[in-house]
Amino acid sequence: MNTHQPVNIVMIEDDEGHARLIEKNIRRAGISNDIRHFTDGTSALHYLYHSPDGPALNGPALILLDLNLPDMSGTDILIRIKADDSPLRRTPVIVLTTTDDKVEIQRCYDLGANVYITKPVDYESFATAIRQLGLFLSVIQVPVIEPDA
Repeated sequence: MNTHQPVNIVMIEDDEGHARLIEKNIRRAGISNDIRHFTDGTSALHYLYHSPDGPALNGPALILLDLNLPDMSGTDILIRIKADDSPLRRTPVIVLTTTDDKVEIQRCYDLGANVYITKPVDYESFATAIRQLGLFLSVIQVPVIEPDA
């Protein structure tokens, strides 16, 4: 059985214009992985944790997270993803948001965000962050979990 699985990129971003720019720049950085786009936290969390092809049940992901969503705070999503009992706690999270408040930035890092990028995104920084995670995206090995005997 092949344990190498492609990483799904999960983008949680309610602004369609920002979402298109982010995707364009992911492609420009040479990343061809699938991107699943959600415009609200509720549907994103459902996909992450409950969908048969979602990361909690079906392998690795990279999460691009906006903090300002229509139905909940991205910070709440970050807390849930990084909780000790979460199957996604090791999933890299890039926060992409308009908030450049130093307290908010520090809070996101304290909660487990890997990268914090302020919109409008400096796309060189974004491309660099994506490329640094590109190694993760291209070579991640998912351990095969044997069912209990």
